[in-house]
Amino acid sequence: MDEKEIQERLHAVEVAQATGAATLAGAQATQAAAQAGTTTTVTAMNAGTVGMMATGSVGLVVGIFLGIVIRSAR
Repeated sequence: MDEKEIQERLHAVEVAQATGAATLAGAQATQAAAQAGTTTTVTAMNAGTVGMMATGSVGLVVGIFLGIVIRSAR
């Protein structure tokens, strides 16, 4: 092999390594974004669930007192 062929092969190896590194970095970024989205979704879901439970509890207590007041008024 002459020097030019060795340089071409070395350049091809460097390009392949750079492409692999860029692909890996992209995959890691995609995975991080997906995990962040999942975390945000779960957090919002939990906040919504707690909010609905609190609203339902307040509604139950208000309903009980309204029932007592209506029953006492008769």
